Amino acid sequence: MAFELKKLIGFLLLPFTVSLILMGVGILIVGRERFRTWGKRLLVGGLVWLVITSNRGVGTALVSVLERQYPAQGDTLAGAVTTCKVVVILGAGHADTASLAATHRLSPSALARLVEGVRIAHALPAAELWVSGPGANPSLPTHASVLRASAVALGLSPDRVVELTTGRDTEGEASAVRARWPHPEPVALVTSAWHMPRAVALFRKAGLAVVPCPADYASRWNDDLRLGDYLAWDVSGLERSTKAIYEFLGLTWSKLTGRL
Repeated sequence: MAFELKKLIGFLLLPFTVSLILMGVGILIVGRERFRTWGKRLLVGGLVWLVITSNRGVGTALVSVLERQYPAQGDTLAGAVTTCKVVVILGAGHADTASLAATHRLSPSALARLVEGVRIAHALPAAELWVSGPGANPSLPTHASVLRASAVALGLSPDRVVELTTGRDTEGEASAVRARWPHPEPVALVTSAWHMPRAVALFRKAGLAVVPCPADYASRWNDDLRLGDYLAWDVSGLERSTKAIYEFLGLTWSKLTGRL
């Protein structure tokens, strides 16, 4: 119940949802004389919030705060990541469409994480690849199994891929990894760059040493903000704002509940 409640609260606080709620309530009450002023304020507030969070410059600036906290692993691996015996890929969802190949069933974020994890695993032939995620229900394939099939399709030996299926969120994934890896040596942690700060914090809270290996950058093609970005509004701006705000909410929730 707590998991579902957390997800519901997170959804209700996302930029587009907040805008719809404000404007929806505004429409409902603006026709009543007693609440007309408040109705107008809510309509304007919802529209202004949507305009702000849909701005490409705003979205890029917000998500960049998260993505710049940990550097990417370069074409040639160096440093602590080369000592890792385990590469962990955090789950990011998939479609339960049996007619599609496993790689096509993964969400864009899951595919980006997988590609980075497989790349690192190929560069570290002695390391195992651990993939994480349960299924939508017991009758459907787990997310970990789809990730595993995709990794094998990309050339990784099946005996190097380990499935972890108990973690429903990042905290649960950290607990699952810790249960299987009770060692002081670090693991290579692969997740989206905008999700990496929260993931690192939760994994370290679980007692794991990690080497961040960010993937799935939301702002990589526009690293240096330009004036023109603040004069552009589009879906990509809203998407970046949504990812950033979701992560800021997740970090706040974890701190308020004592998880960090």
